[in-house]
Amino acid sequence: MGFKLIVILFLVIILYCLGSGLFYLVRDKSDSDRVVKALSWRIGLSIVLFFLLFVAYALGWVTPHTI
Repeated sequence: MGFKLIVILFLVIILYCLGSGLFYLVRDKSDSDRVVKALSWRIGLSIVLFFLLFVAYALGWVTPHTI
């Protein structure tokens, strides 16, 4: 259950970064780099989550199920 909460927390933070990037893209009229920073955080967190899922699978914390 704890690992599921970590994954959900990562997904919520990733969605927040994506939303803030969209907000800065629409509202920010200056030459600010806030859009780039927000989307860079999103990409970084997505990569960390991807590798975290690989490690969890390798350690047996996550097991696939058949359909």
